[in-house]
Amino acid sequence: MRQAASDAAVPSPPVPRARLSATGPRAQDPVRPRTPSPAPVAGPVRTCVGCRERDLRSALLRLVLVPDAAAGASPRVVVDERKALPGRGAWVHPSAACLDLAVRRRAVPRALRVTAPLDLAAVRDHLEPTDR
Repeated sequence: MRQAASDAAVPSPPVPRARLSATGPRAQDPVRPRTPSPAPVAGPVRTCVGCRERDLRSALLRLVLVPDAAAGASPRVVVDERKALPGRGAWVHPSAACLDLAVRRRAVPRALRVTAPLDLAAVRDHLEPTDR
């Protein structure tokens, strides 16, 4: 009987699980992170609503919705040059290409949390001298 007890199955150590391959949809490339970020420079970082790239706050334009002075007039979008106006802001690169992309994606009204389409003529006028 003693010998029968020693013949009993002794639990073996757990087998290590195989590593998942580095080619699946969730695999991360250590050389290129998922979210592109600017060079490690001091300063706040914002995301452009047009191209969705992250950049330094100083390199982007801030668009703000301000109430119009006329009674019953709809609010208008202005460029906040000092980046100090109150309220929610949308950030965009100072190029017509990023603004066009933001308009096509309807990203400016979404970022400012309004449902009506917005007139961005003042922003385009601000960008014209910059693009030339």
